[in-house]
Amino acid sequence: MAKEIQVPTLGESVTEGTIGEWLKKPGDAVAVDEPIVSLETDKVAVEVPSPVAGVIKELKAEEGDTVEVGAVIAIVEEGAAPAAKGDEAARASEQREDGKEKREADKAAPASAAAKEQARDSAQTLSPAVRRAVLEHGVDPSTIEGTGKDGRLTKEDVVAAAEAKKKGSAGGSIGDAAPDQAATASTPSASSDGGEGASGERREERVKMTRMRQTIARRLKGAQEEAALLTTFNDCDMSAVIEARTKYKDLFAKKHDIRLGFMGFFAKAACLALKDVPSANAYIEGDEIVYHDYVDISVAVSAPNGLVVPVIRDADKKGFARIEKDIADFGARAKDGKLTMEDMKGGTFTISNGGVFGSLMSTPIINPPQSAVLGLHRIEDRAVVVDGEIVVRPMMYLALSYDHRLIDGREAVTALKIIKEAIEDPTRMLIDL
Repeated sequence: MAKEIQVPTLGESVTEGTIGEWLKKPGDAVAVDEPIVSLETDKVAVEVPSPVAGVIKELKAEEGDTVEVGAVIAIVEEGAAPAAKGDEAARASEQREDGKEKREADKAAPASAAAKEQARDSAQTLSPAVRRAVLEHGVDPSTIEGTGKDGRLTKEDVVAAAEAKKKGSAGGSIGDAAPDQAATASTPSASSDGGEGASGERREERVKMTRMRQTIARRLKGAQEEAALLTTFNDCDMSAVIEARTKYKDLFAKKHDIRLGFMGFFAKAACLALKDVPSANAYIEGDEIVYHDYVDISVAVSAPNGLVVPVIRDADKKGFARIEKDIADFGARAKDGKLTMEDMKGGTFTISNGGVFGSLMSTPIINPPQSAVLGLHRIEDRAVVVDGEIVVRPMMYLALSYDHRLIDGREAVTALKIIKEAIEDPTRMLIDL
């Protein structure tokens, strides 16, 4: 019996989604609750499982198509037997032969870059984001072990492989150059005027923006156009926090089964600041200001399809361990594409940590309708003056971007100063100063 697979309810006010990636194709066997397609919404990617066991009979939409909630996107033949063992053995034999032919082809004269790319695509299905990363970094996806669902490659896998490739290269070699530079250096060609020219293998790829990326672009541009954005900066001595982490990290991990990170300190420091400066925890709605007596902190997390901001609920009432566990859970589920709409709903203040990517300083953009965002950056040893003496301390630049329509400069500077003081003297977080 044929079973129709419909687009499920995707969340409050969400009426449609985009087919991001088919995880199964016609003829594939599928088990109960096994994902068959990844749907992209404005905020998250949602995997749609099969309600029955059987074989995929038909796909009624293509990758990139927009589909409404309730629309039929696939047909599963319920209870249909998967391919017989003999067929499976035949396919396995064919795959072995294909692999053998590929290895023999690889031993032959080097093919053009375009041909190599085609071979890689035929051997492994890559999402548009991963394909772009492969082209950008010049790595072979067949040599990378995927960490995504069912072993699929993610953008992070490609970036990590590229970094490992750079680190493994000898100093001053072509491998130290950027991927496109390396390709140029290894494939010289003459220009039309007889002189030395760049490689002729220049490629472009036009890929439609994902629904999530379109939403990110629209919301961030809307924030710039609607809010009166301003950023105030400060620097912070991280010595006390680093010392506390070094001293207690093993005991903390043993007791709570979670690593003690920096984000817990900054989340608690932000709670102190937002309590003293309530406008930084409020937002404008029409001609009214909505104040909150709770702190729901949105934490910017990198996901394969873009930046997402899951929310730590009631951060002001949670301890370090609970906050760290929430953040670790968000990071793991974002990587696997398992964050839900509910995870992203709400939020009264945002913390964005660009330091994990090496950023020294930035002016983060607020996450509407919120009115403020704290930007964290990399920690580096710098010479500072303490008690009239020049000393070297681990320093971090802090940035607080805010909506000047609601938050005055004095309030913004005060909030950032409270955060700075709490980080430099963590005892303040224990005695509520």
